[in-house]
Amino acid sequence: MLNQAAFQTTITPAEVAELTRLLGEVDEFKGLWRRLGEIRAERLASLRQVTTIESAGSSTRIEGAQLSDDEVARVLQGLRVDSFRERDEAEVRSYAELLQTIFDHHADIPLTENHIKQLHKILLEHVEKDERHRGEYKKLENNVEARHPDGRVEVIFVTATPFDTPRLMTELVAATNEVLASESAHPLVVIARFIVEFLAIHPFQDGNGRLSRALTALLMLRAGYEYVPYASVERVIEENKVQYYHALRTSQTAMRRDPSAFGAWLLFFLRVLQTQKRILAGKLEVERSIVRLTDTQLRVLEFVEKRGRATATEAATHLNIPQRASRYHLGLLVERGLLEAHGERRGRHYTRRMAPPAEVAPGPESRNAAILAEVLERGGSVTRAELLELVDSHKADRRLIGSLHGRRKAHLKRDPKTDHSVLTARGRELAQQFLFAKRLSRHDTLATAGPEGQTQSGPHPNGEAL
Repeated sequence: MLNQAAFQTTITPAEVAELTRLLGEVDEFKGLWRRLGEIRAERLASLRQVTTIESAGSSTRIEGAQLSDDEVARVLQGLRVDSFRERDEAEVRSYAELLQTIFDHHADIPLTENHIKQLHKILLEHVEKDERHRGEYKKLENNVEARHPDGRVEVIFVTATPFDTPRLMTELVAATNEVLASESAHPLVVIARFIVEFLAIHPFQDGNGRLSRALTALLMLRAGYEYVPYASVERVIEENKVQYYHALRTSQTAMRRDPSAFGAWLLFFLRVLQTQKRILAGKLEVERSIVRLTDTQLRVLEFVEKRGRATATEAATHLNIPQRASRYHLGLLVERGLLEAHGERRGRHYTRRMAPPAEVAPGPESRNAAILAEVLERGGSVTRAELLELVDSHKADRRLIGSLHGRRKAHLKRDPKTDHSVLTARGRELAQQFLFAKRLSRHDTLATAGPEGQTQSGPHPNGEAL
């Protein structure tokens, strides 16, 4: 049975400092957002539309879908993109509808099992294959497995059994609501704890990863983080998948021994929110520059944003302006960094300028793991010169070499015969976890129990994120 102590994470003193800084930075932006008044309602609506496109694209691509943001925008306009990717299109539409429901009605959607099941129904609404288990807890096991090149199937993570799932979900929802109501822990810590446990239980046959990201938005909005609909958390996670899977795997494994050992996931989660905040701050600067646009330029910009992509001819026809003026204003918007131009003259079209890569600053844990993974790939042993090269390539302080050879938690040890650095059992485990997360993020070895219990692999596994 979960208690309040499980929501108080166990982390090192250095991590406590980072945790405090990250919470303060995110909460400071939360207060700043509430004081903003210069952004017009129609501009906020446009920002939200862009975020919905990015989030629907990223959240489904994390699980193996193939649609680009440009294609996602067309799907959300009701257009067909590719008959061979019908499932991708259905998942995008469903996820966008789920986000819209949460953005519009979060105040009326408390965290209950019934509401979670209702949201799951929306998530799978357009996917005919999933009709039989929409809004229902899983009836079959959905452990996360890796298929090796030699045909071996290895169970990487054992999720909750179908028998235990209803009880575990009842306990999780009750404990989360209790801690949120008592304010005995910071709401972002509680949300992180809920998500990592939700994904460990894996309560539904399909859609767990996507639903967890939508639930993150719901819980943050209910906790007062009103800016969530205007910058995509899903985009940040997509561009940091290796760290995402690594943090989940590390915490979920440790939590089996100690329910409060979710520090790796918590810090990754907060770094994601920090990156989301920085992206939105950049968007606000763009919005301030939009204030200086002429009425015609603003109409052209909003037309492109609404369509997702548009040509000069389409803008001219829709806005009833000369084609020459349409090209002129589109060119100015490209120069100002608000739009991007694609293709040559006759085939040229314009889209909203994409944000720069949403990279999360790696924590020391993931950086160390990446270095150790390279040592493992070199046979588990490296010379001092090779180790120095690896540390430099990851832009780490060379003093890291000493900590990797530390006495208490050594990941490397010196071989007195060769003076090489050799992986310890602990170092090898961390390296293997990192490589697993890296493989999983590429979707090239993931397999899960199929509808009838057979093992299957491919871009749409039943078990999504760990």
